This record gives sequence, structure tokens and C-alpha cells, in this order.
Amino acid sequence: MDRYFVLGNPVAHSKSPLIHARFADLTGQVLQYQRLLTPLDGFACTLAQLVHDGACGCNVTVPFKFEAYRAASTQTDRAQLAQAANTLTFSNGMVHADNTDGVGLVKDIQNNAGVLLAGCDVLLIGAGGAAAGALGPLLAAKPRRLVLVNRTRARADDLVARHKAHASLRQVLQKTELLTADLHGLAGSFDVVINASASSLTGGEVPVDSAVLKPGALACDMMYGPATAGFMAWAQAHGATPRDGLGMLVEQAAEAFELWRKVRPPSAQVLQEMRALLA
Repeated sequence: MDRYFVLGNPVAHSKSPLIHARFADLTGQVLQYQRLLTPLDGFACTLAQLVHDGACGCNVTVPFKFEAYRAASTQTDRAQLAQAANTLTFSNGMVHADNTDGVGLVKDIQNNAGVLLAGCDVLLIGAGGAAAGALGPLLAAKPRRLVLVNRTRARADDLVARHKAHASLRQVLQKTELLTADLHGLAGSFDVVINASASSLTGGEVPVDSAVLKPGALACDMMYGPATAGFMAWAQAHGATPRDGLGMLVEQAAEAFELWRKVRPPSAQVLQEMRALLA
């Protein structure tokens, strides 16, 4: 049986096995998908063992997305742009890296939440692996303004500079203003605010002031489950529409599933089922 895994630390909370099992049921695919707790200093060894044992691929979650990119034999353009990978495919002893996080986020915002990003003002909080994967697809959706903030501004500056230099984005950037700002010195408010920082994962406070939220703004946390309770309550208390990262999780998984199996699963149906299950 074709075998796939999700590698992370922690990983016990991951709903990816449920999602991919449902995708397989609905598309008539036969496969096995499992969680694999990976030692913090053992990603490369774990990956090599999976390739040796004949696995077909894996997803990668915190904290290994940058390491997954570096470990790959080849990378897609979107993985190269992010310099981070969340989807690996194994073939003939080679590891091919891709990043489906950003396209999953954009599809969830536009298709599931019904908010078109074209012409919007968007704030992206964080400059780690999640933000790196999201920035390119967010730009491709042609917002009017996209501002990136991070606790260490230099990391945000580096990420923005890499995207500004990328040939595939030159036409997009003629219509989209891409900026960085200080975390606590933000000017203006935004239609869409996306939390890609570790604040929910660590139980920290929302790292920006509520003034960043336009009335009725969409406030998205890239995490899902109980960890997002603080961010969701903050958004709702300040007149925004809160959204967790479950839709992004399902949509990025659908992208990975299609890469692996060459068939598109019904992501909207599975998202509805997952929300009902978690409720």
C-alpha cells in the first residue's frame, strides 16, 4: 500500500491523517497516511529512512519546513520563493519539495470565506515558515497593499526583499504595494489580518493592536483548534470576523493530495465534515 506521513514535533494534534483518509475514500484511492513524531535533531535521518523504506511522500509541519526545503533534491518555484517546504514527494530515491501552504490559505479565504483579496489591504503577521509559504500566493491574489510585520523586523525585510526580486512577481508588484513595518508601529487598518506568528501555538497575546482591524475585517489565524481561542476572541471583540486555520489545512492538504495522486479531492465537503466533527 502507498504510504504517506506527516512529520512534526509536536504532531499528535494533527488532523491530516483524518483529512487524507477522507480524501482517499471520496476519490477511490488506496493509501495509508500516518503521523510521525520526529526528533528535533532527527529530521534528516527520519526523512532518509522513509525514502529507504519506500514511502511515497510526506507533509511537514512545525518546526521542520525550512529543513525540509534544504533536504530536498529538487524544489518547485513556490518552494524556492518561500525557501520552506510542507509537501515532499519521493521518487527513485529523490526528494521533491513543494509548498502548498500559501495556495491553501488563499483558496480558503477566497473560496470558503468568500473574501476576494484583489484590491484589499492585507496584514501578514510573522516571518517564519508559515508566512514564507503564504507570501507569494497572497501577492499573486493582487491585494492593493500587503504589509509584513515580525518581532524581528530584519527577517520580514529579508523575506520581502526575496519576493521583490523574484521574476514571477514583477508584474504583480506593479499593482501591489509590498511593505514591512514595525510590529508596534503600524499605520492604518486592514481588510484582512493573517496571524502566521507563533503566538497561538505558544499561548501568547495577539502581537498587534486592535487598531489594525477595519470594521468587519477578516481575521485569520493559521493555527486551528483550541490554540486559536485567544486570537478568535480578540478578533470578535473588536468587530472583525474571526477564522481559524482549519480551512487552510484542508485546502493545502487537497493541493498535496492532488500532487501525489493526480486527482482533486472535494475539499469543501471535507472541510464541512471536519468542522462538524471538531464541533
